[in-house]
Amino acid sequence: MTNDEMWKAVSENDASYDGIFFYAVKSTGIYCRPSCKSKLPKQNNVCFFDAAEQALAAGFRPCKRCRSDISDYQPMKEITGKAKQLLDESFYKRCELNHKLQQLGISHHRMAELFKDEYGVTMSEYVGNLRLEEAKRLLLHTDDEIIEISCSVGFDGLSSFYRFFKKGTGISPAKYRKEHRK
Repeated sequence: MTNDEMWKAVSENDASYDGIFFYAVKSTGIYCRPSCKSKLPKQNNVCFFDAAEQALAAGFRPCKRCRSDISDYQPMKEITGKAKQLLDESFYKRCELNHKLQQLGISHHRMAELFKDEYGVTMSEYVGNLRLEEAKRLLLHTDDEIIEISCSVGFDGLSSFYRFFKKGTGISPAKYRKEHRK
């Protein structure tokens, strides 16, 4: 790969070159991945390395923004993983869930975008799926009243639970229990 090709990748923040080479900026003493979103340096201040170890050996330190010292740094993936874990643990506690999601330090709108990109469904759809699966499980494996099941999966009212359940399964909770219980 030529220096011109590498410079083009750096100037376009091309993530497909991450791990193939690293670039260092002589004026700052920092080395980065090609996808680093830091300010584009002057081309004459840049040198290229095949491996992070080479940049370190040449006296450059890793970038704190792109974490060029870590082989697989994906902070947004980590955040969406934490959000998914919170949804799994607290899907039935709406207020507590919203509070915990806010503590991740990212706006709700941005979290929704990242979650959809990572998992292919919105957070709302994901929570709905969790609620539906838990409701079905409770209907089949407990003798709890439907109103109790409704509350335990996060619904404030029975009518909203009935609408939700019927939309997800095509039948009412009582009919589901009757038809699927063994």
